[in-house]
Amino acid sequence: MRICFYGYLDAVELFCFSMPPKKGKSSKGGKLNKAQKAKQQQEEEERRLQEEEEARLHAEKEERERLERERKEKEQERLELKDQERREDELNELRHLLEENHTAVTTWKTDAVEKAKWERYMHCDGTPDPAVQQDLNTHISLWRDDPEVNITLVLKQCHLALQLMEELEALLRDVTDPQECHKYQDGLINLQELIHSKHLLTTEEILKSASMNIDTETGNMQTVVKDVNITLCLWANLKKNPRFRDLNFGEAGLGFELPKQLAVSHIAVRLLHTHYDHLSLLARMAHPRMHTPSLRSLACGEEVPADIDVPEQEETKRTGEAKEDIETQQQRVDKESAASQESSRNSAQPAEGRVSQIQTQMEALSSKMPSPTLPDTPKRQPHHTGSEGDLTETPIVQLTMMDRSECVQAVDLMQYTPLGGVFYCDVFHLPPQTHQVNGWEIRQLLDEGLQVFPYPLEKSNLDDTEALTCPPVGVSVTLPDSVVFLETPQVARWDAAVKQWRMDSITDLSYEEKEAKISFKMDSFQPFVLMQETYANLPFLSWELRPLGQDAALFTVNGALIDLSITIQGNQCMLQLGQERGLSHLIGKWMSGPILQRAMLNAGINIFVNEYTDKYIITCGKDPLTEHAAYEQMALFASACAFSWSKWNAKCGAEHLVMQACEHHDPVPVPKDSWSLYLLGAQRSQKLEITEKSAEFSPDYYPGSEFHSTFIHMLQDNMSTDGIARTRESNNLFVDTVQSLLCATRPLMYS
Repeated sequence: MRICFYGYLDAVELFCFSMPPKKGKSSKGGKLNKAQKAKQQQEEEERRLQEEEEARLHAEKEERERLERERKEKEQERLELKDQERREDELNELRHLLEENHTAVTTWKTDAVEKAKWERYMHCDGTPDPAVQQDLNTHISLWRDDPEVNITLVLKQCHLALQLMEELEALLRDVTDPQECHKYQDGLINLQELIHSKHLLTTEEILKSASMNIDTETGNMQTVVKDVNITLCLWANLKKNPRFRDLNFGEAGLGFELPKQLAVSHIAVRLLHTHYDHLSLLARMAHPRMHTPSLRSLACGEEVPADIDVPEQEETKRTGEAKEDIETQQQRVDKESAASQESSRNSAQPAEGRVSQIQTQMEALSSKMPSPTLPDTPKRQPHHTGSEGDLTETPIVQLTMMDRSECVQAVDLMQYTPLGGVFYCDVFHLPPQTHQVNGWEIRQLLDEGLQVFPYPLEKSNLDDTEALTCPPVGVSVTLPDSVVFLETPQVARWDAAVKQWRMDSITDLSYEEKEAKISFKMDSFQPFVLMQETYANLPFLSWELRPLGQDAALFTVNGALIDLSITIQGNQCMLQLGQERGLSHLIGKWMSGPILQRAMLNAGINIFVNEYTDKYIITCGKDPLTEHAAYEQMALFASACAFSWSKWNAKCGAEHLVMQACEHHDPVPVPKDSWSLYLLGAQRSQKLEITEKSAEFSPDYYPGSEFHSTFIHMLQDNMSTDGIARTRESNNLFVDTVQSLLCATRPLMYS
C-alpha cells in the first residue's frame, strides 16, 4: 500500500508538471500594454504639436512686440526730434509770458506802495511813520511821558501802538539791510514794553479804588474790561476768606483757583488776555537761529536760514562760491533754454523756466550751500488721521544760558504755533485803598507803583507751623472763538529769563472738548499760551485747482484734519471751511493773498509750508525748481484748465511730477472722465497712457500725443481755441495770486 501511494503521488506530480500553460490574464495584459503605448505615442505627438504651436505663437508674439517696440522707438525718436526743433520757440514764448506778467505785477505793487505813502502823508493825523526812526522815537517818548491812566483812553493809545507794530513787522519781513533790521526790532521792543507798562498803570488805577466797587455777594472786587485787542479780568481780595476756592469770569471765559496761602493774603489777581502775541515775536528775535527764517528761498519765495551755524569767514566763502556757481550756470542756461524772470514772491535767484539745467543747478546749490541745523524730530506720516495715538512727544530745543548751569527745555516754535494770543496771569500786592473822609478822598501814594506778590512764598514769609510747600495755581480757559484747534491744545508758560516758551511745570491738564475749555495748574503766576502743532493739517490727502470763469478759480485742499477751499477772484481771496468752525471774522471775507495767509496762520488753519517743513513732514522729495516751474505754468492757465492731485506723483521719482489736468470752463465740478494724466520733467512734458485706476505706474506716453518742452504747450494740444484765448487774456494780478498760493502750499510736494 505504501508503494502504491507513493507511486500515485509521483504520477500526480508528473502530470502536474507536464501540463501545458493555460492562456490567462497575462496574455490579455500584453494586449493592454500595446494599446497604452499607442495612446502614449499619440499623446506625445499631440503634445509635441502643441509645443510647436505655442513656440510659433510665442515667436510671433515676440516678433510683434519687437516690431511694436521698434515702432514706438522710432515714433519716440520722431517726437523727440520734433520737440527739439520747436523747443527754443516754446521756451521763448513761456519766458515772454512770465516776464510780461512779472513786469506788470511789479509795476502795480510799486504804484500801490507809493500810493499808500502819499495817502499817509496827505492824511496828516499825527500818526508817525514807523519807517522813520526819528518820528517813531518821538512818538514813543511823548507817550511814555503822558500821565493818562484812564483805561478807555489808554486802550485807544495802545490800539494805535499795535497798528505801528504791525507796520514794523511788515517792514521787518521785507528788510535785507542788517542795520534796518535792528532798527525795526528796537522799535518793536520799545513799543511792546511801553504797551505792557501802560497796562500795569491802568491796572493799578483800577485796583486803587477796589474798595469802592465791592461785590455785595462775595465782599471782594471783581471787574472785566473788554476791548478789541484785550480782555482784562481783575479781582481784589478784600474779604480774605480762607474758604475761597475759585472764581470764574463767565463773560471773559477765564477763571482761577487760589491755594489757601493766597486766599488769606492782601492781594489782587489779574488775568489779562491779549489777542495778539508779542512774546513769541520776542522769542524769535532773541533766538533767530531757532525760530526765525530770513532770506528768500530759491524756489517758492519762502525764507531760508540766514544765520547758519558755521564760522563767519567760512560762511562768506561758501556763499560767494555758491553765487559764482549760480552765475556760471545762469550763463549756460540762458544760451540753451528760456527762463522766466524771478518770481513775484521776490525769490533770491531767478528759477522760473530753467528747464534744461534745473537738476545741474540744484546740484550746484546743494553742494555749495550749508544746510540749516535743526533739532531732530519725528516726521508726521502721510495721511495722518489726527487721533490721540498719533501724537508724539513734544519736541524741545536745548538752550544753555551763559548765566545758568542747567539746560532750559524750550518749545520749538517752528514745530508748534501759539494760537489765540497770550494770557498773562499775575498776582499783585493790593495797593492802598481810597478812603472817604468828610467828602475828601484820602489815599496813600507809593512811588514804586504796582508790586508783584511773590509766589511761591519765600520761607521768611511763612509761619513756623505753616507748611513750606506752596500748592500750584489753577487756571481755566475757554478757547477763543478766533482760532481753530485741530488737536488737543498744548499749554506753554513763558520763561522771561531765557525768553522762551516751556511746557514743563504744567500739571493736571484737562480738556473738555464739548465745552471748548481747558484747565491746568502752574507752580507760579506766569504768562501762558495755547499751542498747536504747526503742520497738523499736513500732508494733504488731495487737492484741486479749477477755474470758475475768467480770472477766477477755486483751490480746494483736503488736509489731514480739515478740508477747506479758497476762492480766487483777481488778486482777492476768500476762505471757506468744509466744517462749521465759527471764525466769522475770517470765513467768507475777501482779502489779499498775503493777508489771508497770515490770518489763516493766526486762526490755526495752516496749509502753508516753508523751507523747514520737510524736517517735520514726510514729502514726495521733488526737485524744487521743477515743482516751481509747474506752479508758474499752472497759474498761467488757471482761467481755462483744472488741475488735480494724482496718486502717481509719489511713484514717478524725484525728477518728475505727475498731475491730472483738463480744460474746464464751467464753475461746476470737473467730470471724472475728463481728467488726463501728465508727466512733467526738467526736459519735457508728456501726456500719459495710464489713468488713476491703472494697476501700476508706467511712463508710456498717450498714443497719438506729442512731447513738449513746456507744460502749457502740452496742455494746448488738447485745448479749444476759446480755452487758449482765455489763458492769453488772464489778468496779471490773478496769475500772480494763483502762483503765490501754489508756491506757499506746494501741493505737489506735500500730498
